[in-house]
Amino acid sequence: MNTVTASLLSWLLLPVALIKGLGVRKTAPRLPPPPGLPRGQIGEGPAEIRLLVIGDSSAAGVGAAEIDQTLGPQLSALLHQATRKPVSWRTAGANSAIAEQIRDHVVPNIEERDFTHVVLTVGTNDAKNYVTRARFKKGFGGLLYAAHARWPEAKIFWSPVVDMRGVPALPPALAFILSLRVQIINAMGAQLCRERYATAVEPLPIEGPEGFAVDGFHANAAGYQHWAAHLARIMLAETPAPSSSRRSE
Repeated sequence: MNTVTASLLSWLLLPVALIKGLGVRKTAPRLPPPPGLPRGQIGEGPAEIRLLVIGDSSAAGVGAAEIDQTLGPQLSALLHQATRKPVSWRTAGANSAIAEQIRDHVVPNIEERDFTHVVLTVGTNDAKNYVTRARFKKGFGGLLYAAHARWPEAKIFWSPVVDMRGVPALPPALAFILSLRVQIINAMGAQLCRERYATAVEPLPIEGPEGFAVDGFHANAAGYQHWAAHLARIMLAETPAPSSSRRSE
């Protein structure tokens, strides 16, 4: 199905999405981010890989019990294991945020300017909130520009939205409707990444419900580990091989 057809069908099914969505909201527990500082380092010495994970509630690690179980620290551990380089990490996430909100309210409040890698986890809320293609283009495109302007030396990676039909919290009808919105968001996001010097990785494959938290929507520790491994494979292909050299102070 092309994105034009997906858009038309999803708007026709909007009343169904609203009714089903309200039902999910009533029953699904609302989870907080895990406790702990949103930054750390793995390995001794000055960090050669400096990672920022920025985006929605997944960037904040909602669904995990501890900060070390979230995407940023687990991805950093894999990068350190593969490269033997010290890796620092920083996470910045906002619950329920869409792309334009990350651009306007999260990016400007991150003080550090020397990240080498930036991972964007955004698009899920744009899809479920029926953000239009044009609005997402402006919001996500602006976010890419803002990321490049603030961290000009960093490699930018975007993790697209997963297939909603594999999310346990969603009834089949709602999952199908949201999958249409995801198709629109992911297609536009991938196009913008190609145009604006970022890498859109393949959407994370869902292997089963065991990777989800108790709300059936966010990842748990195992889900974040699966996500980190998925991202690490792509990022390591663009990361220099292990070396004994260290960044000069």
